[in-house]
Amino acid sequence: MERHDIVIIGGGQAGLAMSYHLSQRGREHVLIERDRLGGRWHSERWDSLHYQFPNWSLRLPGHSYSGDDPEGFCHYSKVIQFLDDYARKIDPPARVGVEVESVRLRAEQLILETSGGRIAAGNIVVASGAFPHPRIPGFAAKLSPSIVQMHSAAYRSPAQLPDGAVLVVGSGSSGGQIAEELHRSGRPVFLSVSRHRRIPRRFSGKDMLWWLLELGWMDRPIDTLPDRRPAPALLVTGIDGGHDLDVRQFGADGMALLGSAVDGDGASLILADNLAQLLDDADEVCADFLSAAGELARERGMDVEETRQQQRPRPPSAATRIDLEDAGITSIVWCTGYRPAFDWIEIPVFDAEGAPIQKRGRTACRGLYFLGLHWMHTLKSGALFGVGEDAEHIAELIAS
Repeated sequence: MERHDIVIIGGGQAGLAMSYHLSQRGREHVLIERDRLGGRWHSERWDSLHYQFPNWSLRLPGHSYSGDDPEGFCHYSKVIQFLDDYARKIDPPARVGVEVESVRLRAEQLILETSGGRIAAGNIVVASGAFPHPRIPGFAAKLSPSIVQMHSAAYRSPAQLPDGAVLVVGSGSSGGQIAEELHRSGRPVFLSVSRHRRIPRRFSGKDMLWWLLELGWMDRPIDTLPDRRPAPALLVTGIDGGHDLDVRQFGADGMALLGSAVDGDGASLILADNLAQLLDDADEVCADFLSAAGELARERGMDVEETRQQQRPRPPSAATRIDLEDAGITSIVWCTGYRPAFDWIEIPVFDAEGAPIQKRGRTACRGLYFLGLHWMHTLKSGALFGVGEDAEHIAELIAS
């Protein structure tokens, strides 16, 4: 049987960062990738997508953005180029086009069954993506087959959808950006709102990410949050040089705002009566951010941008049921996130929902680690600019 000290599963940003830190420590390892290095940046991206943070945040261990527009927001194709350049630079010991079919523990040894043969490993780092399977609610199957449905992972452009109104379900970054693009294209858009956070793109001349890093919000460990419950998705975009996304403003601009979708049957969609609360919660997050950023700015002697309480657009009272056909809705884009897909790992290190039970990547199984998960340790654990810190931590754990 082929044997390796360390096997990395996945060649996206997490797997590449892990390989870098292992190579820096002289640790023998192999990286296995079923598709191509760079991961899902090569797929599951719509045509107009731009990196949602400033170019200066494009950084992985030993490699940083070196262009002439650090405050800009590059098209996602430039992120692919950044990852390709990184892979060439670090030259990981990679096997591309190899599928990992299972991971088992046999006689206290980790065994991988792959399309290229069986491998025994002293350590395995699973860097195959943060919950890679699209999550679509079960009631979607009960809706009329005449309505075209797709997950945001399959969405590419407005031209992909049939004529008529579009229902976008979910108001995280994907939902907000796709809804905005569809609205700008002239489509009637209905947005089913979900929990989200809203903060301004810029404050006192600095991008929101700069403030989130300086305030320490990006470094807040999940263990410090009540019940380890991650914060809601941040509504953010890098389109048009980066600008504010605001669900209330969407409504004022002509989008039809709805509560969260909870059930459906035929042409009817059942909605929660929670729209007002979701918008109020997002406003509260924004107010907290402005207060904290303003205080930090004053402490550092920065010019503080004056913010005034303005009258917020109030959406009309939301219905709790909508007839899709009567509303002219011919398609639905589910921007409802992703679910765990680790059933190929036959080791009991998962919770009831299939998510890994881990503490900054380390599991109860000796030698088995995870990397690159959303909120694995902090908010930036799943981000391109943050995954390197967790990779370094796991490299130290393995070394010790």
